[in-house]
Amino acid sequence: MRTAVIDRDTKETKIHVRIDLDGSGKYDISTGIGFFDHMLTALCVHAGFDMDVKCDGDLYVDGHHSVEDTGIALGQAFARAIGDKKGIRRYGSFCIPMDEALGFCSLDISGRPYLVYDCSYTNQSTGQYDNFLTEEFMRAFAVNAGITLHLKCMYGANDHHKIEALYKALAHALKEAVAIEGDTVLSTKGVL
Repeated sequence: MRTAVIDRDTKETKIHVRIDLDGSGKYDISTGIGFFDHMLTALCVHAGFDMDVKCDGDLYVDGHHSVEDTGIALGQAFARAIGDKKGIRRYGSFCIPMDEALGFCSLDISGRPYLVYDCSYTNQSTGQYDNFLTEEFMRAFAVNAGITLHLKCMYGANDHHKIEALYKALAHALKEAVAIEGDTVLSTKGVL
């Protein structure tokens, strides 16, 4: 079973994450930031992961700690659930059209965390979610999951659509990369 639970408790946030990489897209998500909940729900459903995410954060400050720390905890849970990476496809790439916007993701579950992020926004926020936090979430997730992650919004006008296209592209790329293809580690080194 490729599952994991992470509890992260700091002075700024209290987070509980449970992930099942072989689920069916069931979710129970509550971060206190409506649009972020919507994006995590899309991630779950489109990746086919079962996820519980509970975050009690210092939203009286802003959403930064909640979003970044959720990325940290989710990345740690993903890394624990994927284990030694034996048999996984390892790589995933996907493009998602979201009306006028097109989001692209390419990733490698390599153990070498890195983020390349290319998306600009017209507005400061979408609902109570500061748009720049998308990059913060993706960085925290990639670093803690041990993923090389490239994300690019090719074009788009609506910030909601651009962000959602990126989350969904990530979901489909992850779904592709975690698929079991064999019984060895896909690396000339023999380990990842």
